[in-house]
Amino acid sequence: MILGRIIGTVVATRKDEKLAGKKLLVVRTLDPETGEEEAYAVAVDTVGAGVGETVICVSGSSARLATGMKDHPVDTAIVGIVDTIKLEKPATAARKG
Repeated sequence: MILGRIIGTVVATRKDEKLAGKKLLVVRTLDPETGEEEAYAVAVDTVGAGVGETVICVSGSSARLATGMKDHPVDTAIVGIVDTIKLEKPATAARKG
């Protein structure tokens, strides 16, 4: 799964007929530890996400298994809207001697 932030929308008047009526959003992937934005992707929205929201995306065959995407030409799909992110630091081993 991919963590990302919605930064825009894509309007395509000509596209595969199976994508008609599907909302396309520009997602910028995020590093969960630093919050730094990384690569860009265009994703099909399956959950009603909007610009500025942090989302969970899936890609490849997982995207085609997302709700309503079966047999659609989809490489990345938004499957969740993130409420909060909490990272736990790993416990450090006690030093000997």
